[in-house]
Amino acid sequence: MAKVLIIDDDVEMCMMLADLAESIKHQAEFTHTLSDGFNRAVSGNFDLIFLDVKMPDGNGLEILKKIKDILFPPEVIIITGAGDSDGAEIAIKNGAWDYLQKPLSPKNIILPLTRVLEYRDGLKKSSKPLFVLNREGIVGDGPKIKKCLTTMAHAAATDVNVFITGETGTGKELFARAIHRNSRRSGNPFIVVDCAALPGTLIESTLFGHEKGAFTGADQSKEGLIRQADGGTLFLDEVGELSPRLQKAFLRVLQERCFRPVGSKKEIKSDFRLIAATNSELDQMVDKQLFRKDFLYRLKSICITLPPLRDRLEDIKDLVVDLTDRIFAHHQIEPKGYSPDFITALSRYEWPGNIRELLNTLESAISQALYEPILFPKHLPEPIRIKMTQSTLATLPSVAHIDATWSRGDNKNSGMPSFKIFRESSLVSAEIRYFSKLMVLTRGNIKQSCAMSGLSRTRLYTLLKKYGIDRTGWAQKKPPTL
Repeated sequence: MAKVLIIDDDVEMCMMLADLAESIKHQAEFTHTLSDGFNRAVSGNFDLIFLDVKMPDGNGLEILKKIKDILFPPEVIIITGAGDSDGAEIAIKNGAWDYLQKPLSPKNIILPLTRVLEYRDGLKKSSKPLFVLNREGIVGDGPKIKKCLTTMAHAAATDVNVFITGETGTGKELFARAIHRNSRRSGNPFIVVDCAALPGTLIESTLFGHEKGAFTGADQSKEGLIRQADGGTLFLDEVGELSPRLQKAFLRVLQERCFRPVGSKKEIKSDFRLIAATNSELDQMVDKQLFRKDFLYRLKSICITLPPLRDRLEDIKDLVVDLTDRIFAHHQIEPKGYSPDFITALSRYEWPGNIRELLNTLESAISQALYEPILFPKHLPEPIRIKMTQSTLATLPSVAHIDATWSRGDNKNSGMPSFKIFRESSLVSAEIRYFSKLMVLTRGNIKQSCAMSGLSRTRLYTLLKKYGIDRTGWAQKKPPTL
């Protein structure tokens, strides 16, 4: 018996769907709000959810992604009274089983209902072999990276082509190596072809190899990268950089798994598994006729889209632990600890360079704190510290903004913050101004600053770190007038 949940504010629709599920011997329950529906979905162990789009407390598509992030998530069928192509695209991309438009009748709902419950029943009965995924170097347990790991496990169990996309620094080669390492080909070569760095005049020779005397300077025969990948994996990194001529040549290689070295009259077979990666939008390149559509279709048997670091900030702490351990070991440095606000600062930055930028930032911070046992925000580059301070102030209205509201005579409730928020804004602004001027006045001397401010050394250090104020480098500044 399967469990079905209906999330819809239409009582009659809920009753119809519940009766339909129960008529084929399944258990059903319903709710009329998204908040209650999501809470039930998390704790109810459901097989299927019917989810309405327009609900009193929001849009059903907004919680679809959250539902699909649940451990062992239910299938979701979207039902809507105002279907549109954009909504259907969003629903399918976020994991919906189907997207159905109201009015619904028992006749047009029974088939998708039966099919999805048959699928769930098959999942329960199937016995999956025990498989421990070797994820060496891949850090994090957030929902986005878990989804990629699941797809990676499926890819490793097969021999089809894999297409990995993602911004620079998200770990595309790391995933490609993990797929190879977890596959039946793991004992054979993993050959990397950097498509952006192929030598212009020797591209064919590099890829396909050549015979002795095939061209000037060919003093002996050479085995190409495709041949070297025989029995293993061929990884085409930055595949979007391949010229149209090479795309055509590769298309035939993928179809036949054979090629002809430069200057040779015989074709050679190579049993390789292909993994390709890019940070380019190849679909757009196809539209501009810069990339072959048929070649792209060949690459995209299994697709893995790696999330940027800014979309998986819940993994920052685990990444910091892993990366700093590597840095300490590589440079033979005594391990250091880090303060909680060090992680907070890293979590409030957007990381345009992704994990690669995080690694470089941690190397810089460890270098700055070479003889110190603890990493603090002060050891981080200025852009990250500035972002941390700005994010602290972002939710608080400035005093200048409130003064402007008063000067306009705007007495609407929406124009005025609560007294609590106003007070917090004023205090934060005043404390930052006070401590900045204090450091200039005392030239960063902590003993003198404590005597002048009346604060203990511990309390002063805490406040300086809170607002990202560095006590060093003040000696050349003139004392202000307080």
